Amino acid sequence: MKTSRLIAYGVLATLISINLLSALQAETKIPSILGSHMVLQRNAPIVLWGWDDSGQKVTVSLGKDSTTATTDNQGQWMVELKSLEAGGPHKIEIQGSSSITLEDVLIGEVWLCSGQSNMEWTVRQSLNPEEEASNGNHPKIRHIKFPHRPSAKPENDIPSDGWKIANPQTVPNFTAVGYFFGRKLQAELNVPVGLIGSNWGGTRIEPWTPPVGFKSTPALKNISDNLDNLPAVNNGRVNHQTPLALYNGMIHNFRYLKFRGAIWYQGESNRGEGMLYHEKMKALIRGWRNVFNNADMPFYFVQLAPYRYGGSEVALPEIWEAQSATLSLPNTGMAVTTDISNLNDIHPKIKQDVGKRLALWALAKTYGQEDLVYSGPLYKNHKVNGATIEISFDHANGGLASSDDKPLTHFQVAGQDGEFKPAVATIKGDKLIVASDGVANPVHVRFGWHQLAEPNLVNASGLPASPFRTDK
Repeated sequence: MKTSRLIAYGVLATLISINLLSALQAETKIPSILGSHMVLQRNAPIVLWGWDDSGQKVTVSLGKDSTTATTDNQGQWMVELKSLEAGGPHKIEIQGSSSITLEDVLIGEVWLCSGQSNMEWTVRQSLNPEEEASNGNHPKIRHIKFPHRPSAKPENDIPSDGWKIANPQTVPNFTAVGYFFGRKLQAELNVPVGLIGSNWGGTRIEPWTPPVGFKSTPALKNISDNLDNLPAVNNGRVNHQTPLALYNGMIHNFRYLKFRGAIWYQGESNRGEGMLYHEKMKALIRGWRNVFNNADMPFYFVQLAPYRYGGSEVALPEIWEAQSATLSLPNTGMAVTTDISNLNDIHPKIKQDVGKRLALWALAKTYGQEDLVYSGPLYKNHKVNGATIEISFDHANGGLASSDDKPLTHFQVAGQDGEFKPAVATIKGDKLIVASDGVANPVHVRFGWHQLAEPNLVNASGLPASPFRTDK
């Protein structure tokens, strides 16, 4: 009898423990990209998601808008709320097995800021950091930074420190290019701006690219055919430079989030690949547009700055060429930085102008601001006239000029022998006339075709011309 009673008590205790454990485990969760102080994209469906017990009903409310979803077999729930105009602050209530309240949520413009070290470079590391910090009180600008996290499989959530409001204490740790980009947008549009910092110094482009991007690019068949074997894992550690590794670990987790577009500063680690880098850019852009279900997603990027890399003197210009070619994709733009470089520092400190130039592209092409000069001169075509070559440009707005009022620099021409000689360039309105005493019958022209080239050709608005060559 005593034994039976002990067994009964044991069974009861076990059941109580199981029920208590179940109750303790029943919790509504959301990914770290969602949180108090975040900015949600205006004029787009508000998609929110998370996890709970399988079969659990979860109700999400934002103001008068409320909707309920039921978790699937994997415990995931997702809701879609009506789009809103810019504004706030709003409160979001989430009620499932437990409750979550998100405070101070703004509606505005949200941008992804990705790439390698020049995008990760902070305001603290840039020009005039103390002044920028003291002037950093912009409560409508918010920033979230994801930690470095390579992964062999797509991650649904990764930890972060959450959304930070721009103020003198937080701004020094923001991505500098992203912050100056966002500050310009916020001032011009007068709406909140959210910046998603997902970047990692020294990284190649391949790890940021999703599988669908590689598969959409025939030139990268050698990668797409081997996706099942990537990324590489050694002693339990994922090689962060292998294809998919950073998409899996640092991009996939917010694939449901609606945001306006992306800014990108990367390429130093792919120097030497020439036009193959253009193919990889196509894969990244197409891949992200597919993953984020936004076929027209704006994608604005930074052309690398001149730098004393050593090795091949034209490996960098060949990346410039690949970057320029990427402008052939719709809804892309390129900020040229040949005039704000530091030949002895791969991380030029003048990030203010980089962010502003990216913002000019966005203001003109994404937000429809008319009569805005948003690009420096880009090579259009040329024609040979005897001993001279006449070059035409796009974005030669108001004519061409020398930034320092000195003769134009870094021009070369070559004849049929392909031997390039220094040339003199003369401005003729919005065209250039180029000639060299050493080449009687020029055929091709090059401009800024050297890793140390810091040319002085600009348009009337002072935006620099991108290097180019005609002998592709």
